[in-house]
Amino acid sequence: MQAIRLNLNHVRKELELLGLNKTAINRFASQNITHAFTLRGIPEAIIPFLENEVSAQKAAAIFTLKSNRPFVATNAVITGSEAELSAVCNSLKEKGGAAASLGQILHNSLYKLYRQKPRELKLGKHLLPLGEKTLIMGILNVTPDSFTDGGQFDQLESALVQAHKMAQDGADIIDIGGESTRPGSKKVPADDELKRIIPVITALKKDCSFKLPLSVDTYKAEVAEQALDAGVEMLNDVWGFKEDRAISRVAARYGVPVCLMHNRRSMDYTDLIPDMLAELEESIELAHRAGIDDTRIIIDPGIGFGKNLQQNLEVMHHLQDFCNLGYPLLLGTSRKSMIGKTLELPAEERLEGTAATVAYGISAGADIVRVHDVLQMHRVAVMTDAMIRR
Repeated sequence: MQAIRLNLNHVRKELELLGLNKTAINRFASQNITHAFTLRGIPEAIIPFLENEVSAQKAAAIFTLKSNRPFVATNAVITGSEAELSAVCNSLKEKGGAAASLGQILHNSLYKLYRQKPRELKLGKHLLPLGEKTLIMGILNVTPDSFTDGGQFDQLESALVQAHKMAQDGADIIDIGGESTRPGSKKVPADDELKRIIPVITALKKDCSFKLPLSVDTYKAEVAEQALDAGVEMLNDVWGFKEDRAISRVAARYGVPVCLMHNRRSMDYTDLIPDMLAELEESIELAHRAGIDDTRIIIDPGIGFGKNLQQNLEVMHHLQDFCNLGYPLLLGTSRKSMIGKTLELPAEERLEGTAATVAYGISAGADIVRVHDVLQMHRVAVMTDAMIRR
């Protein structure tokens, strides 16, 4: 079972998926809706309990058209005030069994509306403010085949020079990656990935003049563990703990912040934003099961991963929905194909397009932006912050 918060713009689309006609949708959507959730996979046996509790609290719910098949799970849209929905949750939890499970799931989703972000992001000895300014994560690809800078920094000396340059240009964190994740790239064995990143990490940690915290961009538990042993203070997993499940336990053991990115191999969504939110919730649940506290979780909607151009633009339009999950939001749009396809420009000419997405992302609630062009995007962030973080 899942409970996913709906932006009011999504209520109509969800009602269409439930099979309602336009007249019924207009009647339902014309109500004064405070909060709306879609409930997925409700066992038929507990629907009467849910209907009764919703009615008793004067909330509202619309269920899928009934199936002729017994024991088939049902979906629903439920709306109401915080007090009404909280009362529904409490009543369901008193019923026990599957009803109690649904009540707890809905309660957790309702709670996220009010969960406060941590004021500081703790990376080892470094405390970075969240909310006061946009944090800049500089990208350091020590790979021969990354989509925009492959081969530029795959030698130790050039990588170290670039790390220092990004620090001088205004980066707050350096994210080191040893495997390209561009579309069509080949997987790299863990040993090769480690040969690329560990010398860079070790050299930077020994360099007294280098003061920034480091993040490692990997989805492999073995690589993450050795990078954390070498002194890295953050883990950035482009598969959101779903590719190598052991990586969540590694992150929990070292107590570092983790960035969980949305990613998937198919672009076939039932409903893009709610599906993405549900899939990010799955990554968050994997983190919780491993013992990772909410204060160490960052989310990334994964622009350019498992999405086509129109889907990427739709995600940008709904960034606030991802902020509403209650976690710091990292946005990585730098030089992405979304920009290239929109402007019809190659990767090396996407600076202005990146700047537009960074400014828009900050205004929509992004806390961290992951970028190649640190100096220029630092300036964009400072200017945007001056206007919106007042």
